[in-house]
Amino acid sequence: MKGLLVGRSAELSRLVRVVRSAAEGTAGVALVGGDAGIGKTRLVSELAADARARGFHVLAGQCAELGDALPYLPLADALRGAEPAVREAAAAHPMLGRLLPGRESADSAGLTQQRLFGSLLGLLADVQPVLFVIEDLHWADRSTRDLLVFLSRMVQTERVCVVGTYRTDDLHRRHPLRPVLAEMRRLPTVTHVELGPLSVGDMSDYVATMGEVGAQELGLIVSRADGNPFYAEELFAAMAEGDALPDELAGLLMSRVEVLPEAGQRVLRAAAVAGRRVEDALLREVSGLPLTEFEEAVREIVSRGLLRVDGYGYTFRHALLQEAVYTDLLPGERTRLHAAFARLLTTPAELAHHHLAGHDLAGAFTASVEAGRQAALLGAPAEAHDHYDRALGLWERVDGAAELAGESREELAFRSAVMAAGAGDNHHAISRLRALPPTSEVLERLAYYLYEADDPAAAIAAAERAVQAAHDPPQLARALATQARTLLWSPRHREIEGLTARALDVARACGARDAEAGALLTLATHAEYQGDTDRAHELVKTVVAEASGDLAMDLRARFHHARIHYEGGLLDHAAEVADEGIRMAFETGLKWSTYGTDLRFLRFLIHYVAGEWDQAETVAAGFPARVGTVPEAILSSFALFVEVGRGLPTVESRLGWLRPFWSDELAAYMSRGLAAEHALWNGDPRAALDHVNAVMERLVEGESGNVRMAAVGLWALAELGSTDGADELRRRARAALDAGPTGEGGHLGPEGRAWGLRVEAEWRRVHGRLDVDLWRQAVETFDYGFAYETARARWRLAEALLAAGEREAAQAEWDLARETAGKLRAAPLENALHEFGRRARFGGGQGTGGLTARESEVLRLVAEGLTNRGIAERLFITQKTVSVHVSNILAKLEVSTRTEAAAAARRLGLFD
Repeated sequence: MKGLLVGRSAELSRLVRVVRSAAEGTAGVALVGGDAGIGKTRLVSELAADARARGFHVLAGQCAELGDALPYLPLADALRGAEPAVREAAAAHPMLGRLLPGRESADSAGLTQQRLFGSLLGLLADVQPVLFVIEDLHWADRSTRDLLVFLSRMVQTERVCVVGTYRTDDLHRRHPLRPVLAEMRRLPTVTHVELGPLSVGDMSDYVATMGEVGAQELGLIVSRADGNPFYAEELFAAMAEGDALPDELAGLLMSRVEVLPEAGQRVLRAAAVAGRRVEDALLREVSGLPLTEFEEAVREIVSRGLLRVDGYGYTFRHALLQEAVYTDLLPGERTRLHAAFARLLTTPAELAHHHLAGHDLAGAFTASVEAGRQAALLGAPAEAHDHYDRALGLWERVDGAAELAGESREELAFRSAVMAAGAGDNHHAISRLRALPPTSEVLERLAYYLYEADDPAAAIAAAERAVQAAHDPPQLARALATQARTLLWSPRHREIEGLTARALDVARACGARDAEAGALLTLATHAEYQGDTDRAHELVKTVVAEASGDLAMDLRARFHHARIHYEGGLLDHAAEVADEGIRMAFETGLKWSTYGTDLRFLRFLIHYVAGEWDQAETVAAGFPARVGTVPEAILSSFALFVEVGRGLPTVESRLGWLRPFWSDELAAYMSRGLAAEHALWNGDPRAALDHVNAVMERLVEGESGNVRMAAVGLWALAELGSTDGADELRRRARAALDAGPTGEGGHLGPEGRAWGLRVEAEWRRVHGRLDVDLWRQAVETFDYGFAYETARARWRLAEALLAAGEREAAQAEWDLARETAGKLRAAPLENALHEFGRRARFGGGQGTGGLTARESEVLRLVAEGLTNRGIAERLFITQKTVSVHVSNILAKLEVSTRTEAAAAARRLGLFD
């Protein structure tokens, strides 16, 4: 499969430099090594295409697995496949002519090496420039190896480039190519390129070029292929046909194992049962070989590249190799080896795996329970949940399971549910809890997770039942605190004061710190939305100051502490507290829990609002672009704030991955709202309005999200010149503002008030009225620290002022907006401001040639002669982003080449 060349730009650039030097009269040799399937041929094909474009003749030959039976096979292959002009030139050299089609039967006795090499040099001199590619050097015959060494030493001033490829995984310690490579690498004319595995991101991009693939299937292919493009292709094809490990791939992998002596195969089979990695002492014990024989076998395995030395043990060179060897084991052999490992291991997680594979169900059950407990103590909730679930799956098949586990099945299932929630899988936790007997403890957790899963009615009902079923003070305190929490956004929010007071009394009397913390946090949120932010701060600070004994609760406290600062416009304080919470989430294994992810959302937003877009983009780089779960989709959606604001080329790809998750309300609100803005910046207001309408259809009347969506929808209507639906958008926004956070009015922070003002100003713009006062109020209200929205509001204020005849004031606002947009590198806004300034004939910007601040930076580096890659490295941005900037520069300066762009910039005085 030949698709896009993904993830090899650096390696290709190195090879192109060798070809470029050859074109200028400095011959060179390049050696390209890598495992089978890693992409050597694909890379060299791309190089050949580049060389042809530079006017090179390309000769390409392959070695075959025939030993020394056919000398000079790749040279003959290259000449036979050469273009007519090269074959005619070769025919003029008798020694080479004998390698051409129709001359094979000629007497080869005179085909001496010295004469042949001289003839080849003559041919290369006659037809230069030449790129001579020899593939699969690991199979090269002795004469071909001699030819390669000869060329590497003799071609110097000729316009010739020689490239050889070889498989590193085939070079065992006695391989005849090893000394040849060692000799050649010492030569200054030889460039060595080693192709390693593709990164996870590049592999994902590569698999995506093969066709449609779901997020889960993509993740499976990427993890199993382990960076090898060929393996990914085979797995993609097999997955489409429902196979596990394709026969062709399994055969390729096993062919390298079968050449080992019996002792080596025995060791490798034992290593495959251990997994991807195994310790030396453990492998020696399980293999059962004498020490000397074991060490010789391992030395042979390592020399053939099947295992790599890794600290005190060994790692399979590739995950699929381990899988192929393991799959090839006989059933009884597999069981015996697993049992042997189980006898020697002490780690519960490893014991569980080997006991289960060795059909020791009781051993697997006991080890799984213990492994879950250890993972929970280490702050690894996802792993704890997996271990507990494995134990629950074995419960009915093990005699005396309760005694072995030391607890009932219900207790184990409850802990599994709590761990699932800690790993961010609230839906699984809810499902598990609903299947359990409805004790107060179960109902309280069910209510807690239902609330986080945005099912308030079910959460309230479960919380009330938890309170009624409580039989001891600590559980009653927790149930009361959770019940108060479920009422926060309901019409019954007035009950919160009484419920939290009761929860606090009970919790303090019995020492239930977690319940006390939960009640205080709910009370703080309630106070905040009643407008008493001072009380809210004090309550949250009380919780943060004293550990509750519940890590998830402590994380929740830090989130709300940071959020209250953020929504009050205190961005520095919010950042400090959010950073502390994120550290805690990572240290305790709760990074994917509800508040672990919420804290990362919030930290990104703080950077975004404060105008720290470089930092925001760095944070967003850690958000998954290829998503497979709802939490990942929500996290990924946040990255769109900066990507859309900067007009980055990653937007379309990210939206493509997010589209399947638009059934989730929050993921849709985030990503479709920003997709609407992206469409507006790209001149498609109709698509923007479609996104807005789709989101607002799912938003509840009075919900705060209506306000921002209405503002974007009104922007789209203004661009369309239509008033259809404008009044309804305004009504929905006003209803949400009137409802406030509680649904019955309440305190609004500066951002909420600012968006409300923008809705009113946009509604008037739709109706043809540019309201100076409203846009000025929007600017002043956003100016609590929201750099980008302040600049966007200034843009509209400048338009309104110009329409009112206040030209000087309009240009002042325009200048301030341009300054902020330039600092943020908000290219779409910069372009919109440039267009407005051009129409308004504002001064102070003509010398820019219409370029944004970032485009001016890029143009300076273009004028210095830097390539896109060099510019990307200098400015710490991607080559794709540089390419977009260069295209924009050429269009704005109305030129077609980089040289013309640099000249135009100097004419305009951009570098003065």
